[in-house]
Amino acid sequence: MVDGLFFQSLGIIVVSAAVLVMLGRMIRMPAIVVYLMCGVLIGPVLGLVDMSDALDLISETGIALLLFLVGLELSFKKIRDVGKVAVAAGIGQVVFTAAGGYVLCWLLGFSLMEGLFIATALTFSSTVVVVKLLDEKGELDSLYGRIAVGIFLVQDLVVIVILTFLAGMQAGENLDAGAVAMGLLTAFGGMTLLLTLSLLASRYILPRPFRWAARAPDMLLVWALSWCFLLVLAAHWFGLSLEVGAFLAGLSLAQLPYNDDLRRRVHPLMNLFIAVFFVSLGVQMDASGAAAFWWPTLVLALFVLIGNPFIFLVIITRMGYTARTSFLTSVTVAQISEFSFIFAGMGLASGLIGTEILSIIALVGVVTIAASAYMILYNHGLFAWFERLGLPRWRIFATTGKAEEKAREEEHERLENHIIVVGMNTLGRDLVRRLCKRGETVMAIDTDPAKLDGLPCRTMLGSVEYLSVLEEAGFERARLLVSALRIEDINDILAFRCQHAGVPSAMHVVDLSVVDNLLELGVNYLMIPKVDGVKAQVGKLKEMGMVES
Repeated sequence: MVDGLFFQSLGIIVVSAAVLVMLGRMIRMPAIVVYLMCGVLIGPVLGLVDMSDALDLISETGIALLLFLVGLELSFKKIRDVGKVAVAAGIGQVVFTAAGGYVLCWLLGFSLMEGLFIATALTFSSTVVVVKLLDEKGELDSLYGRIAVGIFLVQDLVVIVILTFLAGMQAGENLDAGAVAMGLLTAFGGMTLLLTLSLLASRYILPRPFRWAARAPDMLLVWALSWCFLLVLAAHWFGLSLEVGAFLAGLSLAQLPYNDDLRRRVHPLMNLFIAVFFVSLGVQMDASGAAAFWWPTLVLALFVLIGNPFIFLVIITRMGYTARTSFLTSVTVAQISEFSFIFAGMGLASGLIGTEILSIIALVGVVTIAASAYMILYNHGLFAWFERLGLPRWRIFATTGKAEEKAREEEHERLENHIIVVGMNTLGRDLVRRLCKRGETVMAIDTDPAKLDGLPCRTMLGSVEYLSVLEEAGFERARLLVSALRIEDINDILAFRCQHAGVPSAMHVVDLSVVDNLLELGVNYLMIPKVDGVKAQVGKLKEMGMVES
């Protein structure tokens, strides 16, 4: 039974993290950095929280949900769209950064195992931080934004391979060559078998039950989480880490048409658990040990902030992209990833590294994530400074831009001046077809995939209760939002958001008692079947001469 000390510790973590995140937003500090600093404050500094088995369980659940979300991003269509540049830059950077990082660790006097862990931790960039910042800037769909996201997807695949490798290493804890080899063989064999089974399930087993469950969005979430933890359990049977099982569960569901809706639903749940994880890492940090290694920490942070972008800049320009696109893409990778903390945490739990190495990696993460966040926010100004120095004219960065010209021809069309229709009931589907027939650009949204089938326009599966669904639909750039829904609460939410964003709206009204409320919320047009039906009937009778004009 969980005692009162656990709830006290959890309460301190949640409240302090919420307060510090609110303060961090004032200076646009990434939440991950705030969580780590929060952990240091309430742990080593103030001594308010000590780690317990229950907190460890919540942290591990957060890791599983994070990997599940990463898997949900990796539909095969996205991987195909990543292109040659993402694969080359992603793998090339992993190789060069790992090699350069290990040499640097060797020169700084770290042992073999410590150097391997630190070098690996320096290799990966933060998908969570970068995607969030690019989304806030409205540049996620830009050319450099798409290249950056593609690179992160490639890196995420490499992360899973490394986690599998670490699971194999842990199986041979005595570091006997035979035991390690057998552990690696078992881990990668289990990984291959589980991957095969999960993909076969996504093709032949999951589509039908999930199509049925998608009609009730809450049930869809429960089924998805059940599938996630089922594969986590299967990974445990194969001797793999829970992260691998969660990732494969997300990967298999990513091939279904409901992955974007699932990602939006899982994300808020993941936020709580992952916050506890990062705060817990901060609690476990050895501040005194890290202070003793301030010089290596500074050197490693500079290597990530300067070395990683340089490697990407060279690779991307060599592939034919202009210096501008190459620079903007390269700036996005000047930090270490949340997976670096997970990797270090696993190393600490297995006894392969000490708390001082975890503290060094965490401090490098805090410094690089915080610094790179501002680099991304002001990347265009940094490029202007880069140009004034004349660096784009250097031979190593000179390109023709042919690859960029080809890529721009394939740029995703940005929805603007379009009409969003919510609710694909009979009225909604009829409105969509009539608007498309008139030549309008339409986005249809519904929670039931069956109702979106066969429509002659762009479609999106999701609940408009989530603001992220409207944002993905280009809500603020829309010319009109039409709701054919008969759900009063959701119509009120849509009316309020339309009023706040200055987007004209039209709402379907069944109950006449809500008319005044909708008019107060600034709805431009009300579709009232009772009134409109009577008007139509009177008009028809007038045409027939049965009613006087």
